[in-house]
Amino acid sequence: MAQTPVHGLSLLGKPELAANFTHFPYVNPDAPKGGELVLGAVGSFDSFNPFIVRGTPAADVAKIYDTLMRPNEDEAEAYYAHLAETVTVWPDHLGVTFTLRPQARFHDGSAVTAEDVAWTFNTLRDQARPRYRQYYGDVAAVEVRGPREVAFRFKSAANRELPLILGQLPVLPRIWWQGRDFTKPLTEPPMGSGPYRVVQYEFGRSITLIRVGDYWAADLPTGKGLANFDTRRTEYFRDATVQLQAFKAGQIDFRQETSSKDWATAYDFPAVQRGLVKKEALVHRLPTGMQGFFMNTRRKLFSDPRVRQALAWVFDFDWENANLFHGAYARTNSYFSNSDLAATGLPSAAEVALLAPFRDTLPAGLFTAPFRLPASDGSGNNRTALREALELLKATGWNIRDRKLVNAAGEQMSFEILLSAPAMERVALPYVQWLARLGVAAHVRTVDPAQYQTLTDAYDFDMVDGVVGESDSPGNEQVGFWGCAAGSQPGGDNLAGVCHPAVEAMIAKILNAPDRAALVAATRALDRVLLWNWYVVPHWHLQAVWVAHWDRFAHPAKPVRTGLALDSWWLDAKRAAATDAARASGN
Repeated sequence: MAQTPVHGLSLLGKPELAANFTHFPYVNPDAPKGGELVLGAVGSFDSFNPFIVRGTPAADVAKIYDTLMRPNEDEAEAYYAHLAETVTVWPDHLGVTFTLRPQARFHDGSAVTAEDVAWTFNTLRDQARPRYRQYYGDVAAVEVRGPREVAFRFKSAANRELPLILGQLPVLPRIWWQGRDFTKPLTEPPMGSGPYRVVQYEFGRSITLIRVGDYWAADLPTGKGLANFDTRRTEYFRDATVQLQAFKAGQIDFRQETSSKDWATAYDFPAVQRGLVKKEALVHRLPTGMQGFFMNTRRKLFSDPRVRQALAWVFDFDWENANLFHGAYARTNSYFSNSDLAATGLPSAAEVALLAPFRDTLPAGLFTAPFRLPASDGSGNNRTALREALELLKATGWNIRDRKLVNAAGEQMSFEILLSAPAMERVALPYVQWLARLGVAAHVRTVDPAQYQTLTDAYDFDMVDGVVGESDSPGNEQVGFWGCAAGSQPGGDNLAGVCHPAVEAMIAKILNAPDRAALVAATRALDRVLLWNWYVVPHWHLQAVWVAHWDRFAHPAKPVRTGLALDSWWLDAKRAAATDAARASGN
C-alpha cells in the first residue's frame, strides 16, 4: 500500500499500470460510440434502489453511479482512481484519504463533493443491506477535510484491504436524496454521476438507460473505451425459457448462457447456421467460488455435520455431468476453486498451526486426510456412496424403517429444496430420487425471483441453490459469508447460517494477514473448516463464460482476465445493418 498520493492500489503488490496510463489494457480506446444494446432479464423489478433489502432493483441501474476507484478487469485486486484523483493510505495504515477530481459531476452538472462521499458512506453503513455494515465495520469515522478531500479513519491497522473496499464506494448525490426515505423502494429514477441515466421504464417489464452525452469521465484513463452504447435496454421475461425464445426471435441482442444443456442443444437454429448469431466461450482466470445446495443449519435437521455430509454424499455429480451437462463441468471441491487459495492434500504446517487451537471442535479427518467428494461411474447406480451416507445417518440416530428414514420418534426425514428458476429443477429432481432411495422425503419448490429473495432474506428455507463468489484476495466479505453475526441479520449473505469458532478465527487471520503467504495459509485453513463441516452439497464450475449474441457487435481481441467485459464492447455499424436487415425480413 502507498503512503503518498497515488493513482492506484493493489493488494498483490504494486499496480501494473503506471500513473500515466491512458486506458485499461482490455479496451479499444478508439471504440465508436453509438447504437443500442438490448439485454434480457428474468423476473420483475419494482425499485431503483439496489442497496437496500426491500424491493427488487432494476437491472443495470448501477450503471448510473460512479465509484471512487475503478477495477482493472485484466488485473487481480487492483483499483485505479476514478471519481478520486488520488488516494493516500496513511503511513500508520490507520486511515485513507481520497482527493476528488475537480471535474467530477453529477448528471445535473453539480460537483461531486466530499460531503456526498461522507453522506453515502454513512447512509449505506446505517440503512443499506447488512453486507455494508460488515464491509465498513472497521471504519471508525469519515471526515470531510475540504470540498474535494474526504478521509476515513480505521479502528486498527490490521485490515489492509479496507482502502480498496472504500475505493469501491458508489457515490450518491446527497442533495437529491434529501426528503426521500432511503430504506424504501425507490420508484423514480435517481440521479448519479455515471455514464448512463434512466430515461424510460415500465415496472416489471423494461428499463432503458441512455449514455450521458457530456459524461465527465469519458476521456479519463478509467473511462476511455468503455460505455460505448448510446442505449442499454433490458426487457424482462417470466422465465428463462421465454427469454431464450425472445433471443432467438431477435428481441434481445445478447445472452449469457448458464445452462450446459441449452449451450449444447438450444443454439441450433437458422440464425446460428447462417452466422447471424455467434457463440463464444470466453476463457477466464478467476476464482470460481462455491455453487451448491446450501443447508440451513438454523434448522434442527441440518445441525449435525454428519447428517450434512451424508446428504452431500448422495448427490451424484458424475451422473449429472454426463447426462445433463454434456460433460461440460468440473466438480467444485473448494470454496476457492480455480485459485492458489484452495485447500489441497493435507494441511500445511502453517495451516495446522492456525487450526490446532480448535482441534476439539473440528472433524479429526481434517488434520489427517485430504478432503474428498464421492465419485461414481456415472451410471446412476451409486450404491457405494449411498451405503456410506446411510452409515453416517445411522451414527446420528436415523434408521430405515418400512422404507422410510426415521428418527427415534419415528418421524421421517423430510425437507424442501427451494429454487428460483425452473431450469434448476432438472438438477434437483434426480437428487430427490437418490434421497428417496435412503427413505428421505425431499421435495422441490420453485418460486419467482421476488419471492425467492424474500424467503432467502428471512432465511425461511431448508435447502437452497446458492452461489458464493470469491476473489484472489479474500477480505471483509468473508465476515458476511460465514460470520456468526451475519447469519442472524435479515438480508445477509450467510445462507447456511455458519457459526463456528474456527471460522471466526480464520476470518480474523485473513483480515489481519501481514503478507500474501499468511493470507493464503489462513484462507486455505478457512476452506478446510468449511469443507469438513459440510455446509453445502457442492456442485460444479466452468472456467469460461458462455455468451451468445447477434452478430452486430465487436470487442477487443485480447482476452480479458474476467472472460467477459461487456462494457468494452461496441456496435459494429456494418454488421448491425446486415443483422437488422435479416431480422426485419424474418430470415
